[in-house]
Amino acid sequence: MKHTQDLFSHRKPEPEESVLYIVGTPIGNLNDISFRAVNILKKVSIIACEDTRVTGKLLNHLDIKNKLISFHKHNSFEKLESLIEKLNNGDSIALVSDAGMPLISDPGERLVKEAKANNFDVICIPGPCAVINALISSGIATSEFKFYGFIPKTGKERNYKLEEISNNNCASVIYESPKRVLKLLVDLKLICEHNRNVVVMKEMTKRFEQHLGYNFDMVINHLKGIEPKGEFTVVIGAKEPSGKDYQSSNHSLKNDLLSLINAGLSHSAASNYLAKKSGKPKKEIYNLIIKNDFKNGDNIYA
Repeated sequence: MKHTQDLFSHRKPEPEESVLYIVGTPIGNLNDISFRAVNILKKVSIIACEDTRVTGKLLNHLDIKNKLISFHKHNSFEKLESLIEKLNNGDSIALVSDAGMPLISDPGERLVKEAKANNFDVICIPGPCAVINALISSGIATSEFKFYGFIPKTGKERNYKLEEISNNNCASVIYESPKRVLKLLVDLKLICEHNRNVVVMKEMTKRFEQHLGYNFDMVINHLKGIEPKGEFTVVIGAKEPSGKDYQSSNHSLKNDLLSLINAGLSHSAASNYLAKKSGKPKKEIYNLIIKNDFKNGDNIYA
């Protein structure tokens, strides 16, 4: 049996015996598969997947012939013992979801937890992930975010999640089905301030990829005129500070900006650093001070 303490020392060519590989697969464009992922899928003893038909199409595209077994939220408990037994017998296993990274709103947590509990190595073969793909291409500040996956359809838990999202001081990312995406956006519009930034993405990495934004009215009006298809990813911007909170935030940023300039950074470099750290636009931070604020190298705090 392999031990996790040896994970990064003297690794053998992949795949190794008794290792569980978590393999990222394309979320749309099949060319996004990595060379390493292809090698693992070709050579592991067995591939555990959500839907053998979906993964079968990917393997056919890659000209890979390997054994598939279904492993999804409805049968994961009953399949768990046999998969751990395979690891115990020296087999290597690749776990994949229908698209993207396993365990991100997909099954697999039980298997990873059980493999770790039995001292088997669990190695991630990174790949596409819809939440990260959407976030970094949304134009919304990315320095901090919260991911909610699919939020509850109804009830108190849904209301709680929506209220939390409306008050987040960072970006929020949600997955939603085509049947419920319009209702989600209407609910969010009612609970969030009207000028909140929002970007909705569909068909990511595919030929007809779409980014819809930048406010609730624009996105809702667009979706009302079409029949939504495919899974949607929704990115909601942070709640804007108001009044006293906004002034306090700017005062703190101005002090930080002056400190960095007095420490030797250029005005531009200091603004860029604080923009990445705070999630605010660089131009907004740059304009917090003017040259008169730091004449003759004085250490002046407003």
